[in-house]
Formats: sequence, C-alpha cells, structure tokens
Amino acid sequence: QVQLVESGGGLVQAGGSLRLSCAASGLTFGSYAMGWFRQAPGKEREFVAAIRWNGGSARYADSVKGRFTISRDNAKNTIDLQMDSLKPEDTGVYYCATFYSGNYFGDVAYWGQGTQVTVSL
Repeated sequence: QVQLVESGGGLVQAGGSLRLSCAASGLTFGSYAMGWFRQAPGKEREFVAAIRWNGGSARYADSVKGRFTISRDNAKNTIDLQMDSLKPEDTGVYYCATFYSGNYFGDVAYWGQGTQVTVSL
C-alpha cells in the first residue's frame, strides 16, 4: 500500500519561508518522478514543482520559479519543497504526488493527503 505523508505546513508571514517534506512508503521510491501540487480555496489543483527519479532535473511553475526549490533523498524516501519569499497567493493545501514515470511529469499515480500552507500579509 502506497503512502505519501506530508509535513511542514503552517502559518507564515509574507516574505517568510517554509519547508515541506513528504515521506513515501510502499513503493520503489527511486524509480519514480515526484512532485508537489497545491490547491487554493475555490480553485483547481495546480502543479507547483516536480523532480525526476534521480534528482537530475526539476521543473517549476512560473509562479514559483526562483522562490521554491524541490529536492529528494532516495536513501530516505523523501522529497522536500523549500519555499522562500512566500506570498499570500501561495496559500493553499499542498499535495505530494508520485508520477507514473521516472522521467516524465505526466499523470499522477498517487497523492498524499495534503498539508495546509497559509501566508498572511
């Protein structure tokens, strides 16, 4: 049974930082690309960042480029999302995700339960 468990969310002031973590189990972690998505109130879930199976390549949404950094540790079965210079529009529930492929950021195979991030003015 695959489980993705996020942690690290919370309340932060604009301009601050948070670091999200996702611990995976029940799968061969190092074989899959991993990513983060978010959903703001009243909006659809959107892509934030993704990283290939070996950590060699990452992709970011334009709205977070230069502020967020995704990383992974295949020895620990974890991925992190370092979020700096946070803005109120970054508020939402952040979800960890496993893609079907190790190299391509296409369909998501598994989702975590989400962690709330709230950025105040």
